[in-house]
Amino acid sequence: MRMLYSGYQAWNDMLAPARMGAQWALGMRDKMGPMADWAMPRRMFALMDVFQGAKLTHKRPAYDIHTVQSGNADVSVREEVALDLPFGDLLHFVKDEVEAHQPKVLVVAPMSGHFSTLLRSTVATLLRDHDVYITDWKNARDVPLEAGRFGFDDYVDYVIRFLQELGEGAHLVSVCQPCVPALAAVALMSEDKDKATPKSMTLMGGPIDPNAAPTVVNDLANEKPIQWFEENLISVVPFRYAGRGREVYPGFLQLSAFVSMNMSRHGSQHRELYQLLADGKVEEADKIKDFYGEYFAVLDMTKEFYLETVDMVFQRTLLSKGELTVRGRKINPGAIRKTALLTVEGEKDDVCAVGQTSAAHTLCTGLRPHLKRHHLQPGVGHYGVFSGSKWEKQVYPQVRNMILAMN
Repeated sequence: MRMLYSGYQAWNDMLAPARMGAQWALGMRDKMGPMADWAMPRRMFALMDVFQGAKLTHKRPAYDIHTVQSGNADVSVREEVALDLPFGDLLHFVKDEVEAHQPKVLVVAPMSGHFSTLLRSTVATLLRDHDVYITDWKNARDVPLEAGRFGFDDYVDYVIRFLQELGEGAHLVSVCQPCVPALAAVALMSEDKDKATPKSMTLMGGPIDPNAAPTVVNDLANEKPIQWFEENLISVVPFRYAGRGREVYPGFLQLSAFVSMNMSRHGSQHRELYQLLADGKVEEADKIKDFYGEYFAVLDMTKEFYLETVDMVFQRTLLSKGELTVRGRKINPGAIRKTALLTVEGEKDDVCAVGQTSAAHTLCTGLRPHLKRHHLQPGVGHYGVFSGSKWEKQVYPQVRNMILAMN
């Protein structure tokens, strides 16, 4: 398994000429004039388009957030790296044209095989009323060995460091897997009476207590001992990359697991994409292409972060048992006394089922009742909690109101 990454890379190298040929042929389409719109050429171009697009990429896609409606005006948005650390940047979405002070919000993104751009919709919506930052994680295969290790404790350190960079009065919104390290970070900051401790903490669809409502994801994490994960899922970054020699859980392996769980759906989506292109329905086809452009952009995780997360969060569920430690310090959610808590769950979430995230309320014993809120969103699965129309119209108002109340 340690050489699997090199095998994957060799396979990609073999396919590269064919993909380049398909790309070249697609470039000829505009030169064919009316002939390109005939039925047979359209089918051939559709086949080439699907083939050259069905590939994994390993670079972060663009956020593509250039303007946002803030108040009654459309304002321009630009990206600025506020803090550059080896394994992740603190990325700031700057709105120069907004005069009124807006609450600072740190979006804590998952490190789970995809880039932080997966939360593009979350960020775009929050930008309407807030000054937004995000944890923009880097692909582990691009981080040199000299940068050292990156494990669960380092993730917590990064969240604390980023909040300190935002300064006093900020708010935190965490989505999915990082809800556990985010809660740990806030607990440590509260205990230390850190001035940068956030005013509110929103946890959305995260595994605070996986045992509260186990899902297929939890079952998969528990059916094998942690040694199996290390022996079967960890590989070494090939020589050609900056992170050569680093042990990682490759993004292509995690994506393969996700795709295999729903192979028929992904197959039908690509058949539909071909038919839409063959029929000349470009706008409808672009929606599918955009989705898979993001879905097929994969990020490698360091061996230590992946294995520690599986072990501590999903197998031993240390946070809910009161046994989680970071740098030797026991995490005490009861130390959180001034940071208001909002938990959000999706009724149909099959990744973090109802009850897993709301378990945070039981752990945060130091919060008075008026500083705790829970929102159960009907009719949505995991992704619907933080993207889509119900996120914008029903979930987001809950998040905005919590931040407004504490600001």
